[in-house]
Amino acid sequence: PADSGHPGGSWVFEKSPLIESLASKYKTLDAEFERACRAHHEADCLGTREILSEDEELQANGKKFKKVIMGQYKWKTYRQVFKEVDCFGKGLHQLGVQPRQNILIFSETREEFLISLQACFRYNHPVVTLYATLGEDAIIHGINEAEISLIITSASLLPKLQAVQNSIPNVRTIICMADQLRNSSPKVTFDNGIQVHSFKSVVQSGQNESDDFRICPVPNDLAIIMYTSGSTGKPKGVMISHRNLLSMVAGAVSRISAFGPGDSCVSYLPLAHVLELAVELSVLAFGARIGYSSPLTLTDMSTKVKKGTQGDVTVLKPTLMAAVPLIMERLYKGVMDKVKEGSVAKRILFYFAYDYKLRQLSRGFETPILNRVVFGKLKQALGGEIRVLLSGGASLSSNAQRFMHACFCCPVVQGYGLTETCGGATVGELGDHRTNHVGPPLICNYIRLENWTEGNYRVTDKPNPRGEVVVGGNNITMGYYKNPMLTRSVYRDNNGVREFFTGDIGELQQDGTLKIIDRKKDLIKIQTGEYISLQKVEVALKKSPYIENICIYGDGEFDYVIALVVPYKKAVEEIALKCGIGTSWEEICASREIERTILLSIQQIGSEAKLQKWEVPKKIKLCKEAWTPDTGLVTDAFKLKRKPLQDYYDISIRRLYGK
Repeated sequence: PADSGHPGGSWVFEKSPLIESLASKYKTLDAEFERACRAHHEADCLGTREILSEDEELQANGKKFKKVIMGQYKWKTYRQVFKEVDCFGKGLHQLGVQPRQNILIFSETREEFLISLQACFRYNHPVVTLYATLGEDAIIHGINEAEISLIITSASLLPKLQAVQNSIPNVRTIICMADQLRNSSPKVTFDNGIQVHSFKSVVQSGQNESDDFRICPVPNDLAIIMYTSGSTGKPKGVMISHRNLLSMVAGAVSRISAFGPGDSCVSYLPLAHVLELAVELSVLAFGARIGYSSPLTLTDMSTKVKKGTQGDVTVLKPTLMAAVPLIMERLYKGVMDKVKEGSVAKRILFYFAYDYKLRQLSRGFETPILNRVVFGKLKQALGGEIRVLLSGGASLSSNAQRFMHACFCCPVVQGYGLTETCGGATVGELGDHRTNHVGPPLICNYIRLENWTEGNYRVTDKPNPRGEVVVGGNNITMGYYKNPMLTRSVYRDNNGVREFFTGDIGELQQDGTLKIIDRKKDLIKIQTGEYISLQKVEVALKKSPYIENICIYGDGEFDYVIALVVPYKKAVEEIALKCGIGTSWEEICASREIERTILLSIQQIGSEAKLQKWEVPKKIKLCKEAWTPDTGLVTDAFKLKRKPLQDYYDISIRRLYGK
């Protein structure tokens, strides 16, 4: 349902009563987790693969890479996990931690992260999260702003904390998770008197402790201070209450309700990211199990998996998986490369089967024979049992969404949300196979649009209302930590309902779904007075077979935009081979011939996407560097960090503009 009767140029969508929790009896995260543990106490809860050994494998280029050989998943039941959570919480008390004292969890995604998180929820310690890939300045900023005295971290991240120890004077204690290969904590000392304890020893110290000291949280208590990736500057700490997260979980569980005990979810995205956190809390509410992984060991072809051994999804066979669009775009291009390498007959068969299946899916039918004969191997690449692939964190192209659904034999559900909305605002419905939308609102929030006249978006637009997306509901977070001015600029109260102004531009479809079409912050104005949506152009141009990633940049003193392009290595190397261009990646990226080929492709794709001539880059720079979170050029969700990219390629940008 929609309502245009609100004053001030707004359009409200979904006005049904907003849900607050899964059950009225359980209104905090610790109470909900205890309910799940009692209901499913002997069911598998958390699992981690044992690392048997680590070998060096010689590559074709003569380099050696470390590869791991892993065993089966070792599982802990809900009962065992609850006991470990309780003991760890008591162990924190033994170390002198007081209720409502901030604790930082600075770690990769692993089961000890979730156990620590639940222990902090249970004993009312607000959890501070920072991405493991952040640079030193961001780490120092987060630790000092949140006044952290105790850090829970992993063995691999201890060197990062050692490097900044003299800049974090409040830190007194570090709890270190064991090295997963050696099952032990490294012997590391700090010069400033910081005490290091093993995770296991803290659990053991709490085994005989009573919980008389426990002060149970209430719904409005602070649960998490989640620092963002800092894509637009210093990381911001988003304050999330128990009520906020629990309402989001209730909304997600009601939308994707086809899961329960016996289902498995693979966890490999950063738990410091709100998407992965929301997914894992929802999976626990289902009574399903979580198997931990990493991008380096996820599939049989992942970079750290020894040839001839199995990746995590092959062993786990998950039924639910969350992914960011960049990962799915890579799978899409990788499979299409394999198809092009096949014989003419195999290519014809694949394209016929693919087109036929898309037509059948659009009519609501499946293709069981094709699934087995043509798409069987692709389906097995993700374990063979995936029932839903959840995409979030950024916009997924229609091509990639249709491809994943058809070739991997599972529906791809797009969602939309931000850290400020606990990761959720809309999620597609399981039976909806269409693309180009992010679904209807969850039952924990409503969506409304407000006019943005500068960008020429109005709620009176035809055929559909358009404007800035405003989300209101119980999942709207408390604000930014120690930043009331920024909080007031984007959070408002509307008749007792908390609202967040997202800065995204949406269009409400006739069928009740939301389509994200633009973003206020990504809008630039060039010399001619034309506005250009950077993200819209980037999404369109990523369809080029030669582009792995792209960042559009515009200088207001000029009448054209330029592009920083990370070439898609395999496709570009094939062109280089045909043209007799040097074999090194540096030579290829410096080649004028390759640059011309990619620019021609960009112009062709831009024309097909009906971009205006001033939206299509006039010049490009081919970037030999990979844009990964470790480089600081993209976030952990692989969103572009525009300012760091601009700074890193400043000389090239100035040259492209003739400065």
